[in-house]
Amino acid sequence: MPYKFLLPNDARIAMSLVVNVEEGSEQNIAMGDKRPEPVDELGVAIKAPVRNYPNESNYQYGINAGAPRVMRLLDQHGFACTFTAAAVALEKAPELARAIAAAGHEVCSHGHRWVHQFSFDEARERDFIASATQSIRASIGTRPLGWLSRYLYTANTRRLLIEAGYLYHMDDFSDDVPRWESVEIDGTPRHIVVVPYALDTNDMKFWISPGYTPAQWLDYAIASFDQLYEEGAAQPKMMSLGVHLRIIGRPGRIGALASFMQYVAAKKSVWVASRLAIAQRFAELNPI
Repeated sequence: MPYKFLLPNDARIAMSLVVNVEEGSEQNIAMGDKRPEPVDELGVAIKAPVRNYPNESNYQYGINAGAPRVMRLLDQHGFACTFTAAAVALEKAPELARAIAAAGHEVCSHGHRWVHQFSFDEARERDFIASATQSIRASIGTRPLGWLSRYLYTANTRRLLIEAGYLYHMDDFSDDVPRWESVEIDGTPRHIVVVPYALDTNDMKFWISPGYTPAQWLDYAIASFDQLYEEGAAQPKMMSLGVHLRIIGRPGRIGALASFMQYVAAKKSVWVASRLAIAQRFAELNPI
């Protein structure tokens, strides 16, 4: 069925900036994992059960140097943002957690740790969701209402999120507008908002494609925005731009994010909003 997606002040596009906070919650022998984190800027995936100290420090760069740069840009432009945070990452970076809360940004749960949950049985996944929810509430002061898995999830995930009181999830790449998703629980249809995410505009491309430059990323992000902005004249659209503290926060990359934000800020009829605000807007327009 067609859903309504109308934006405040007749805006053409809902601009959703997503900042991923994963640093310190990735795989680590010191945290009981079987091997170190395989996602590495140099593509060094160690399968042996040893500490990868250099990669750990590369992640920590996101907290020490990347986060202040990103927070300054958000403050400079007054952009509302969603921080998709692994709970343990915020536990280990309380100053960042306090800064996010003080600035009024939304925190969407990115799991208890930045690990895959697709192999979890139902009980373990339920505990994983509950632990993330409780931890983020303790770090931020409010519970998360949105969820992002580390890409893979289980057949139980949607139901468990609804049971845990989540309003929306973003484990979906299928559209440029939100929709309802129905899950049957005890014979009764229950619903959760899908706020689709995007991989093509994500700054992770810098790590998986070493030749990808900030200028190329910026050009692609602006081209994506322009197309959605044009289409939004007839029917409002949503754009997702996902970045990471340890990636976009580097000196040679942060300028690309600054340029994109300047470009968006100069446009009229743009609603820069958190994903929670987008989900709430959609739910209000399309009551179940």
